[in-house]
Amino acid sequence: VQLQASGGGLVQTGGSLTLSCVASKSTLDYYSIGWFRQAPGKEREGVSCISSFDGSTYYSGSAKGRFTISRDNAKNTVYLQMNMLKPEDTAVYYCAADRNCDYSKFDYWGQGTQVTVSS
Repeated sequence: VQLQASGGGLVQTGGSLTLSCVASKSTLDYYSIGWFRQAPGKEREGVSCISSFDGSTYYSGSAKGRFTISRDNAKNTVYLQMNMLKPEDTAVYYCAADRNCDYSKFDYWGQGTQVTVSS
């Protein structure tokens, strides 16, 4: 399983970004994909996940209502649309793969992409 995250950048408060996670072929058929983030001095936290089984989606409290996770199996890509961004969303964002959407058990990780939200 190989994952590559991209799409980070600098955006103003209230702005939007879409992150992409391109997976190796057929990964999305068997693995759920989660998005995580880690801000400086803080622990990594799970943000959102999309299940490989039925496409169910899960969001952290901070992401709910602002972020949307989706997938395109034909493109082997999972997206994280982030709206109404806040300075506290500033972090390195990672995508990861595992069988289930259990944030404590993801085994395969991509490199991170930096998201910076200016106030």
